[in-house]
Amino acid sequence: MSGAEPGGPERGSSEPGLRVLIVEDETRIAAAHASYVDRVAGFRPVAVAHTGREALRAAARAAAAGAPIDLVLMDLGLPDMTGLEVTAALARLRPRPDVIAITSARDLEMVRAAVAHGVALYLLKPFTFAAFREKLDRYLEFRAALPVGEAATTQQDIDRALSALRTTDLRAGAPKGIAPQTLDEIARAVRDSAAGLTAAETGAAVGVSRVTAWRYLERLAADGAVERRTDYGRTGRPQVRYVLRR
Repeated sequence: MSGAEPGGPERGSSEPGLRVLIVEDETRIAAAHASYVDRVAGFRPVAVAHTGREALRAAARAAAAGAPIDLVLMDLGLPDMTGLEVTAALARLRPRPDVIAITSARDLEMVRAAVAHGVALYLLKPFTFAAFREKLDRYLEFRAALPVGEAATTQQDIDRALSALRTTDLRAGAPKGIAPQTLDEIARAVRDSAAGLTAAETGAAVGVSRVTAWRYLERLAADGAVERRTDYGRTGRPQVRYVLRR
């Protein structure tokens, strides 16, 4: 996507792929989400908004131009409105865009509120590219399961489409020996360290062995969530530090 500022779609409506609006107040994170979308077949980022009001304007402009937004990646913690308020306002558009909530909020009340506001999927920060891609793939299955034209929908069509959204994250499967909860904890430890962490430091922070931490860190590196940096330190013996990819 050329440019990551709020506004209407950057690409013509004739280009293939579902049109995605990214709503995220932190510029670097928004750019990272846009790059992730670009890597998933069937999707393309067309606009980025850093506030709720910018998101509503971008979605309204896209609809008026005949190139409506298909999917919104919605940060729930915005500076001017809550992401759920934006989601409720977007529901008045026709066609209505679907929403995937992206947040670090894990409390059950927030999850229930998101579902009540029509959020299709819920993606917890921090996440790897693999987890991000899995959510978008599931959403694509949901779209594909619904027939063209609203009047043709049957109970079987609806059940098949909803099952694509409700399938557990483990359907696509974490790699063998990789526990999603441990992966999240290790990703969070790296995120919270500005200088990055070695495998030994990560293991100590999370409460696992150095070898286990190294295996999960390498998984995150393979997914593009962290980058490896060689640190020679004072002893001259090189150590690999894992730093959150910005």
